[in-house]
Amino acid sequence: MLGAFLGTAAALCAWNALLLIWTRRSGRTLSFEVVLKKQHYVQACVQGSLLAYWGWYWPPVYAFAPFILAQLFFAYAFDMLLAWSRRDSYILGFAPFPVVISINLFLWFKPDWFYLQFIMVGLGLAAKELIGWNRDGRRVHIFNPSSFPLAVFSLVLLAIGRSDITWGQTIATTQFYPPHMYLALFLLSLPGQFFFGVTSMTMSAVLSTYVFGRIYFALTGIYFFYDSYIPISVFLGMHLLFNDPATSPRTELGRIIYGALYGLSAVGLYQLLGSAGMPTFYDKLLQVPLLNLSAKGIDGAARSRVLRMFDPAALGQTLIARQRHLAYMSIWAVGFTLLSITQGVGDSHPGQWLPFWRKACGDGRAYACPYLADLETSFCDRGSAWACNEAGLMHIALARSGEDLRRLDPAGAAVPLRRGCELGFSTACDNLTALTSGTGKFASASPELADYPIILQGSKGEIREREPAALYVLACREGWPGTCGRSEAAVLR
Repeated sequence: MLGAFLGTAAALCAWNALLLIWTRRSGRTLSFEVVLKKQHYVQACVQGSLLAYWGWYWPPVYAFAPFILAQLFFAYAFDMLLAWSRRDSYILGFAPFPVVISINLFLWFKPDWFYLQFIMVGLGLAAKELIGWNRDGRRVHIFNPSSFPLAVFSLVLLAIGRSDITWGQTIATTQFYPPHMYLALFLLSLPGQFFFGVTSMTMSAVLSTYVFGRIYFALTGIYFFYDSYIPISVFLGMHLLFNDPATSPRTELGRIIYGALYGLSAVGLYQLLGSAGMPTFYDKLLQVPLLNLSAKGIDGAARSRVLRMFDPAALGQTLIARQRHLAYMSIWAVGFTLLSITQGVGDSHPGQWLPFWRKACGDGRAYACPYLADLETSFCDRGSAWACNEAGLMHIALARSGEDLRRLDPAGAAVPLRRGCELGFSTACDNLTALTSGTGKFASASPELADYPIILQGSKGEIREREPAALYVLACREGWPGTCGRSEAAVLR
């Protein structure tokens, strides 16, 4: 970490010195102009508020705050030096803020590799400065300056198989820890939707992904993303990443198409990465530069004679821009409310919890048993003796069925069974003996009270309740059999 800071500072100082010598020899006069653009400081406030809310429930965000501040200092220095290296004037405002904060909402490098965080920020600013095209008679940047470096670094990390040097998966998981995170994202995104008219992109991205998830569930009986219709990190990308108004289509129909493509491409990337055994948290990052490149083509198609009649902008030609924005926001508010009521988004999706997957596995749903085995193994690692026993039994069942290529050897069940036995679960000891001796029958058992704080965990993180009555109430709510009448008995005892 120290090397990353010293090296970055040395590089900036060297660049500054060279620029000083060059400007004096050439007689140039460098200047700056203060321009405070609404899209920059509004986005910065929204993203900063999200970081604060997330960090309240996951403290590492607050611990990482000084390093985000360091990236902001670096971004301003890099942006100034790059601009003055190409011209005499620099526009000073809040432009680096949304770039840096947006990057840090999705990807952090671990301390030994932190210099890559500075390079990632620099790449985004360089792409904004150097890579452009003409749109509607103006020279503008092609790529979203935060999504471009995220996509490039994601591709490199996937190619070399080193996602372990980042906290990308942890970030994607812990963003769901705060209560009502979907609602928080919806509310925080409203100012941007009102001022910049990006509602149609966000709405079409969310709805296309949700509709796909509903169809998938109807056909398979399980959820495509396992614990949600739309993972919270993908939902975040739909609200605060891909919908940069400067790099997206300008037509209303084009923005709807653009949003639907983002949502469906997240589905496709999730499937592709998962099938290849790669981390799936890149599913909302990889496609954005390609979508940026397609923005002009999408606008051209939307303006064609065939599609022009479907452009919803034709319905509100008499409305001024802010009135149209409010109309779309109202439609999206109704849609979000319906999604929340039907558990399309929110904190209570049944795919979070073990009983759903135990039933899906028992019903023979494809992919349900391997996912159930993964859940039970993770609970075993956290200290649930019951989960260790169940993970061992599931390992044996999958070895017999051949459904999971990671669990083809029945002898591998000894690991979780031994762990369960060491934790004091007698049934796990009996099953371990039956496995190693080749005699006897395997048996299951009910969870003990000490298991519930672990196995009741969904995607929201740690269960803080420890009172038996409260645990049984949670277990009943999640669908654990035989628990719904036990809370009153626990209170009486």
